[in-house]
Amino acid sequence: VSDDAVRTVVADYTREAGVRNLERELGKVLRKAATRIASGEATPPLTVDGADVREYLGRPKFFFEAGDRTSVPGVATGLAVTGTGGDVLFIEASRMDGEPGLTLTGQLGDVMKESAEIALSYVRSHSAKLGIEPERLKGRFHVHVPAGAVPKDGPSAGVTMVTALASLLADQPVKSTVGMTGEVTLQGRVLPIGGVKQKVLAAHRAGITEVILPKRNEGDLDDVPEKVREEIAFHPVETVDEVLALALEPAADEPRAAVA
Repeated sequence: VSDDAVRTVVADYTREAGVRNLERELGKVLRKAATRIASGEATPPLTVDGADVREYLGRPKFFFEAGDRTSVPGVATGLAVTGTGGDVLFIEASRMDGEPGLTLTGQLGDVMKESAEIALSYVRSHSAKLGIEPERLKGRFHVHVPAGAVPKDGPSAGVTMVTALASLLADQPVKSTVGMTGEVTLQGRVLPIGGVKQKVLAAHRAGITEVILPKRNEGDLDDVPEKVREEIAFHPVETVDEVLALALEPAADEPRAAVA
């Protein structure tokens, strides 16, 4: 079994903090390879490469879809810690006509619900600076965090919620290469969070190349393997303004840099 095949199994067929399921999946590959040799379908030595994994394990169980999910305004990529280590989560925001208010779905805990309320209050109170038309602030807002069967809580999705709402109201998609984490205050400060190592590893596994995190968590990056640090651009921030400048695609009427 080549290194490329092992990497494919890790990325597409397992999602865990340890290696138990990885051992099981590799065991399946080896048993099927042994069966092929015993039945005469293949002759030793038999090498299983990355491209061969699907033949042995079937279709992938996990997919990385940041590019597709964030291609429309109102969706941002956050980073979270779960029982299986770190993970990528998407936060979706939408607006509809009707009685003003905020609907929250996705089995969110109390702290995460408060983060959503803070995010909406921040966007409302700073709408002029964000270039949001007052008319767009009317109506009802809905914030959803997919994987509704999984309970979610904690303050670290604050910056992601602000970004999703600002993206929706400013009609600017979020860059698909960017993942983020951090608690946010009503004044727009970005506060430190936990689980930086696990979140960065999840971002790397998902193909995210830029990570926005609180300035006060910069020292926690020392715990991240050097190889991973070399492949990700980190943006330590102190304010929501910095987050939005880094995360949002340029507005349609903004001039883009010329390419020689």
